[in-house]
This record gives sequence, C-alpha cells and structure tokens, in this order.
Amino acid sequence: MADLNPAHVQAVMRAINAGPYIQHLAMVIEELGVGIATVTLTVGREHLNPFGGIHGGAYASLIDTAAYWAAYCEIDAGVGLISIDLKIDYLAPLSSGIITCKGRSIKIGKTMCLAEAAATDQDGRWLAHGTSKMMITRGLQSIEDAFRFTGAAALPPKFL
Repeated sequence: MADLNPAHVQAVMRAINAGPYIQHLAMVIEELGVGIATVTLTVGREHLNPFGGIHGGAYASLIDTAAYWAAYCEIDAGVGLISIDLKIDYLAPLSSGIITCKGRSIKIGKTMCLAEAAATDQDGRWLAHGTSKMMITRGLQSIEDAFRFTGAAALPPKFL
C-alpha cells in the first residue's frame, strides 16, 4: 500500500468533526491512521438515559464511529464504507467524564471490512466493546461525498 498522505488525514478529521451527527453527540475524532482511530466524548446531560446513566446509543455511536474510521485509511481512494452489522457489548455504566474509544481494523477485504472498538473511561475501565462489519462501496458514501455534504475545502490525495 502507498503511504497515507498526512494532509489528507488532517483534512478528513476536520471535515468529519464538522459533521452534524458528530457535533450533535459532541464526539471528536482525535486520531486517524492506518488501522486505527481514536474518538472521544465528554459525557453531558444529553447523553444520559432517564436513569442518569449514559444511553446505550451513545456507546453504539462511539463504537461505530471508531471502527469505521479505523478501517477508512486502509481502503482504496475514492471508495466508501457502509456499516452493515454492529455488535455491542455494554460492560459498565457511566454518568460523567470523558470516554475514549479506540478503533482497530481487523481485516480489510475486497468487498468487506471488519473492525472493532473499545470504549474506556478516564481510568482505563472498559465501558463497551463492539465489532463492525462494513461493505466497501464504489460510488456510494465516499469521503468525497462527505466533503461535498459538509462543504469542506478541497481534499488532498489520500496516498502519496
């Protein structure tokens, strides 16, 4: 595989972090690289269920986001990914603090990808773990589509 262009990675992180759902949940993509991604979330009242603990959907969104972006840097330029299966194990509740979710690609194939992600609290305690199966698409949900939607500036080439 060709070397990943650092300017592309920075542009992608800026554009994705400006996306409406990422901003709605107050998630931040902190790191993006070949086979890895780190996403953080500072827990606020909007993330809590009626019982005062974090809603499972917030964990699921973190896992889905970190797994997706962990696979992104390993796929060809100009193609997209669509999550087709997300499996989550909820391991511990949380009502405040910062969650760090680290994604890791497991297998990148010609038409499918498998990635995992683990969410931990500030003390390193596991909160949730999940796997995501994604379909590689041609002409659908590519990064270029995201740039058009978010109105981000021009996208540098993915590989050097």
